[in-house]
Amino acid sequence: MRVDLEDASSIDALFAAVPDAEAVLCCAASGPLVDLASVTDDAFERGLRGKLLGQVALARRALGCLGDNGSVTLTAGTFSSPLAGGSLGALVNAGLEGFVRNAAAELPRGLRINVVSPGWIRETLEGLGLDGAGGTAAAVVARSYVECVEGSGSGRTIVP
Repeated sequence: MRVDLEDASSIDALFAAVPDAEAVLCCAASGPLVDLASVTDDAFERGLRGKLLGQVALARRALGCLGDNGSVTLTAGTFSSPLAGGSLGALVNAGLEGFVRNAAAELPRGLRINVVSPGWIRETLEGLGLDGAGGTAAAVVARSYVECVEGSGSGRTIVP
């Protein structure tokens, strides 16, 4: 089933189709690099809607559908150093990390929420024809998601 994080009815349809989920894991969001001096307000807001607000909407809706002790895992990102064009991404990533840290204190019934915050994925860099040495192997990142779903922690940011 395809879900559009910018469309609340699409997220609602997901949970209608899978009403007894034990965990929700979102790693589908991405955001553009933008030039802070020239990006339009509309383009900046679109970037916030997709990766930040869309994942928050997914997490909020999951709370009513997950069974006791269920898990929500979102995806942010990590810049190893400031990146030209990365201001929007940095805002989104910090927003997701702050949301998860605080939302964990509000969750009922033993529900947990965490965020995985990977940097570049080695295989993605290599697929782009770049040196993969600065990236993290996809298998390492995948283990971080498994840790969030199967572990007992909540409110954590996992940087693989």
